[in-house]
Amino acid sequence: MSRTTIDTSVLPVSLIEVCQHLAHTNATAWLVGGCVRDLLLGITPNDFDLEVFNLPVESLQKALKKMGRVELVGKQFGVFKLWLGELEIDVALPRTEQKKTQGHRGFLINSDPHLSPEAATSRRDFTINAMMLNPLTGQLLDFHNGEKDLNNKQLRHVSHAFSEDPLRPLRAMQFAARFGFSLHHEAAALCRDLIGEAVTLPKERVWAEWQKWSRSPYPSYGLQLLMDSGWITLYPELQALVDCPQDPHWHPEGNVWIHILQCCDQAAAIASRNELQPSLRQRLVFAALSHDFGKPVATTIGHHGRIISPGHSEAGVKPADAFLSSIGAPASLFDYIKPLVLEHITHLHGEPSDRAVRRLAHRLEPANIELWEMLVEADASGRAPALPSRPALEWLNKATLLQHHQNQPRPILTGKLLLALGVAPGPSMGHLLKSAYEAQLDGYIFDELSAISWYKAQYPSALVNHLK
Repeated sequence: MSRTTIDTSVLPVSLIEVCQHLAHTNATAWLVGGCVRDLLLGITPNDFDLEVFNLPVESLQKALKKMGRVELVGKQFGVFKLWLGELEIDVALPRTEQKKTQGHRGFLINSDPHLSPEAATSRRDFTINAMMLNPLTGQLLDFHNGEKDLNNKQLRHVSHAFSEDPLRPLRAMQFAARFGFSLHHEAAALCRDLIGEAVTLPKERVWAEWQKWSRSPYPSYGLQLLMDSGWITLYPELQALVDCPQDPHWHPEGNVWIHILQCCDQAAAIASRNELQPSLRQRLVFAALSHDFGKPVATTIGHHGRIISPGHSEAGVKPADAFLSSIGAPASLFDYIKPLVLEHITHLHGEPSDRAVRRLAHRLEPANIELWEMLVEADASGRAPALPSRPALEWLNKATLLQHHQNQPRPILTGKLLLALGVAPGPSMGHLLKSAYEAQLDGYIFDELSAISWYKAQYPSALVNHLK
């Protein structure tokens, strides 16, 4: 067991005060879980979990109420939320778990304030999450060599109880992606044993882990963990990429799976470089993951003996939808991913004229050219040892000049203007507005005067009747 002492000066003062107050009741409060891991990694924690020993649940609740706002969120388990101003702390008694039925929730849980710290840590998933820190002394308890595994960048299970919770392989996936860790071979075997229980997982829990994956700096590590654990078999859209070949002239990195691993890491790096908000980062990373889902069905050998994938953009829409649905993603995410998948090689088939840029901006809605250009960069740069590149930068520059980099052109000829010109509301007005918008995308309409001129030229008899 580690006897390491950790500098706790980065911890919030109010957290220390809580631990001091609990110490006066002869209880001992230990920081547990991710916050301890993050401190050892040099990351300032945002979430704090305290496990309190030697204090019955009623006494713990009474003590917490003297310090801040308290909510009992798990009466049976002795779990509380404590708010001290803007600081939120999860406070719990040590507990035991016993598997009763299949699934992530099939456990009998009992709190026990007199449980030993070593027994309490044995229920945790990975050794890196099973360390305990005394905020008052800086003492680290590490019964399972979690600090060593941190240094070795390894995800290792605490005990064989790991295989009782089918969510843990997906937690391993996002941890690998967040920290650049690999999976211990024995933990990989336990993950494979859990594949049959994956169907018991609630979709919202599955999506929560994939969301964390998409926000990580090393998404390829998470995808590789799916491969190492056998869980890739649950995602046929991903598994199909593994043996799908690519023309080595354009893809010196190898098959589509290797390309996707590199693309996702490039997308994460681009998102960080551009300081994207979480929702935009999520769209970009999932677009990078999904953009070549059509290649397995579209790839063939051309007449020159070269590997080609004609129509793979269009072929990728259906599997992208199926994959996102399988992980519980909201339907709104697919609304963004679909046009990005369809258009990810548009820059290869023409020059960025004003017309081409306007029409691309329209087709990409609700995504936009700015996000599309990031995807194209991730795609082009995910081909190491080839150098990174931005082949659609000229498109972005033209779109920015036209002020269409973040949205499609807004209609200039509107219903209000047509009413002023004497056009009666109805289906014919809708048809007219649609035709006018097409003319606008083609560059014939660019302001209100040109819109009126276009209307006069297209419908002179209607205008004459109005003037009569």
